[in-house]
Amino acid sequence: MSNLVSVDQLGEYVGKEVGVTDWLEVDQDRINKFADATGDHQYIHIDAERAAETPFGTTIAHGFLTLSLLSMLGSKNGGMKLKNSVMGINYGLDKVRFINPVKVDAKIRARFQLISAEEKKPKHYLMKHNVTIEIDGEEKPALIAEWLGMTVLA
Repeated sequence: MSNLVSVDQLGEYVGKEVGVTDWLEVDQDRINKFADATGDHQYIHIDAERAAETPFGTTIAHGFLTLSLLSMLGSKNGGMKLKNSVMGINYGLDKVRFINPVKVDAKIRARFQLISAEEKKPKHYLMKHNVTIEIDGEEKPALIAEWLGMTVLA
């Protein structure tokens, strides 16, 4: 699949996987910085000694950290881009489910499936993707989401 598509081609991609990212390691430094940014310093995220005593056996990433990584992952082969696009706007989420914790130093990647694309007003396309964040070596994904993005054309 070409990464750059015209508006006329959008219908060809609905229902199809349009992108898979490279693996990204979620290390303790990233988890700690997220804890500092959000004020969520729960021990399961930042205290390796206490977290080792939990069923997780180690620290885990915040669910919202994993979710927030969608923006970065989406920019790195998160799917197709519309020709003549001048910007993409995060429009929100219709559904999010946190299924499996991301343990410290685990690798994650995102799979994107386009489920709809609609011109909301001239040159403004609302695109909805099913996104699955996979964890390397794990059967269950970290999360699934329906993510909305508005693409604005020149």
